[in-house]
Amino acid sequence: MFYVVMGVSGSGKSTVGKSLALRLGIPFFDGDAFHPIANVEKMSKGIPLNDDDRKIFIKNINAKCIELKSQDSGGVFACSALKEIYRIWLSEGLEDSIEFLYLKGDFETINQRLLARKDHFMPVSLLKSQYDILEEPKNAHSFDIKHTVTEIVTQFIKNSGKSEFGLVGLGVMGKSLARNLADKGFVLSLFNRFVLNKEENIAKKAIVDHKELNLASGFQDLGDFVNSLSKPRKIFLMIQAGEATDKFLEELTPLLDKGDVVIDGGNSHYIDTLIRQNKLGESGIYFLGTGVSGGEKGALTGPAIMPSGHKLAFDLVQPYFEAITATDFLGTNCCTYIGPEGSGHFVKMIHNGIEYAEMQLIAEVYAICRFGLKMPLTEISKLFSDWNKTDSGSYLLEITADILTKKKDNQPTIDLILDKAGNKGTGNWSTVAAAELGYPATMITAALFARYVSVIKTESNNIEFKNTDLLLKLDTLKSAYDYARKVNHVQGFNLMQAASDAYSWNLNLSEIARIMTNGCIIRSVLMENLVGVLKENKLNHQFLENELEKTCLKQVLKFSLDFDIPLPCLSAAYVFAVSVDTTYPTANVIQAQRDYFGAHTFIWKNEPNSSSVHYNWEL
Repeated sequence: MFYVVMGVSGSGKSTVGKSLALRLGIPFFDGDAFHPIANVEKMSKGIPLNDDDRKIFIKNINAKCIELKSQDSGGVFACSALKEIYRIWLSEGLEDSIEFLYLKGDFETINQRLLARKDHFMPVSLLKSQYDILEEPKNAHSFDIKHTVTEIVTQFIKNSGKSEFGLVGLGVMGKSLARNLADKGFVLSLFNRFVLNKEENIAKKAIVDHKELNLASGFQDLGDFVNSLSKPRKIFLMIQAGEATDKFLEELTPLLDKGDVVIDGGNSHYIDTLIRQNKLGESGIYFLGTGVSGGEKGALTGPAIMPSGHKLAFDLVQPYFEAITATDFLGTNCCTYIGPEGSGHFVKMIHNGIEYAEMQLIAEVYAICRFGLKMPLTEISKLFSDWNKTDSGSYLLEITADILTKKKDNQPTIDLILDKAGNKGTGNWSTVAAAELGYPATMITAALFARYVSVIKTESNNIEFKNTDLLLKLDTLKSAYDYARKVNHVQGFNLMQAASDAYSWNLNLSEIARIMTNGCIIRSVLMENLVGVLKENKLNHQFLENELEKTCLKQVLKFSLDFDIPLPCLSAAYVFAVSVDTTYPTANVIQAQRDYFGAHTFIWKNEPNSSSVHYNWEL
C-alpha cells in the first residue's frame, strides 16, 4: 500500500507521515526531495509553481511508487497534492493500492506555523497561492490538524479496517501487554485459541472487560486474525515455551507473507530460538526472540524488553516496544536491541538465573534473622524496608518486606506456605549454559539446587528456635548480603560475556544492565551502579576486592553453623571470592591425578606458555 499525506505547506505532512510510516513498518519519503532543482529555485524566489512544474515533481513520486510496487514494497509520502488532477497523476498504476490522508487547517493557524519554521526553501508568502488552488479531496481520510499526531495516525489506522499489531495468547502476561499496548493508542488484533467449554471467545471477553481495548478486535480463528493485520504483519506470541510454540508456528507460518515479523515473548530456550529463526527465515519471515521481564504488573505498566534476531525486524517493532516499556533512572526506555540469534532469550535466561540467587539470598538473610537472631517478623520487615532505602535497595527486597507483614486467619501468611520451592526451567538452563560455556556461575547453581533440596527434604510442622548467647550485628549481616549480591552479578554478567564471546554476539553489557534498572524483577540500586562499571570494562574480579565485606560474609557463615541454618548462596559467594584469589594450589593435584590414570597431560608451572606434557609416574 501507498499512503500520501497531503495538505498545504505547514499542515504537518512530514511529521504525520513519519509517524504513520513508523507505525506501519514501511519507509517514509518526503515529497520535497522529488522536486527538480528548477522547482526549488523558483519557490525559493517566492514564485508559485504552475501545473507543468508540479507535474514533473508528482510524476517523480509516482515513478518511485511504481518501483517500490515492483519490489513488493510500499511507502508513505508527504506531498501537497492540492488539485484533483495532481492526485490522479499520483494514482496512475496504483489505483487499488493508494490512499490519501488530508490534513486540514485554517489559514491563520498554518501561517503561524510557517512563521515559526526555519531553514525551509519555501517562503511564507506562497501559502496564499496554495490555498487559492486547493481542491479539497472527496475520497480521502480527512483530519483536523488541531488533533495530535498520535490521534491522527491512530484514527487513520482504525479507519483503514486493519490492525497494526497482533498479540497471541491472553494469559496473565499476554492480556497485560495487550492492555499496555492499547493504552498507548495502538490498534490491536487479539487471538486466543478455542477450546470447547474451557477457552471460548477469550479475546472478545478481554475486550469487553477492559475499556482500553475498545479499539481492538478479538479472534479465535487464526486465519481471520492474520488477515486482520496490516502488512508487514507484526505478531507477538505470549504462549507456553517449547513444544506449544513449535506447534503454533506450524499453523501460523503458512498464513504469513515475506517480510512479516513474529515475536516470541515467552521464556524460550535460546537454541530453540535460533532454530526457529532459521526455519522461518527460509520463507522470508522474521522471528525475534524477545525476553520480557516484570511479571503481570510490569507487563501492564512497563516491563523491560530484550529482543534479538534480525536488526531490520527489530526496527519494525521498536516503536511498539519502546512505547510500553518502563523508563530507566535516566528517563530512557528499558528496551534495547540485544543482538543476533537467540541472544535476547539468553540474556533473559541469565536475568532469571540472577533472580534465582537474589531471591535465595534474601531467604537466607531472613532465616538468619528469624531463626538465629530470633527477630519478630515485624522487625525483619522493618529491617528490609530500611535496607531498601540504601544502596542495598531492590524490588525483591521491597516486596519481601511487604510479604512479611501479611496475615491470614490471624497467622503470618509466610508460615502457612508449604516450604517447597518451584521453578519453571530458566534456572536449570542457566546452570547448564554455565557448564557448557565453562564459567563458574556457582550462585545460580546453588540457588537452583536449594529449590531442588526443598522438594526432597523432610517437612517440619514446627519452627525451631535454638537458644544461644551468640550475637551477630545487623550491619555485619548487611555487608555480607551486599557482598554476596556483588558476586552474583559478577557471575551473571560474566556468563553473558562468555556466551557473547563463544557465539560472536558482541553483547553490550552496560546497555543490558541499563535496561534492567527498571521494569524487570532484578532492578536495584546495584544494577544502576553496574551500568557505569560495565562501561569502563568487563565486570572483573577486582570489583569484589572489598576485604571488609568479605570478612563480614565469613562471620555470618560462622554464625549460621551454630544454628544449622543452611546458606547455600551465601556460602557459594564466599567460596567463589576466596577461590579466585587463593594462593593455595589444588588444581595441580587434579591435573596430576588426570595425567596419572589417563595420560591427560599438564603444563609445567615454570613453563606456562609451553606445550602440555605427560609424566611417567611409575619411575
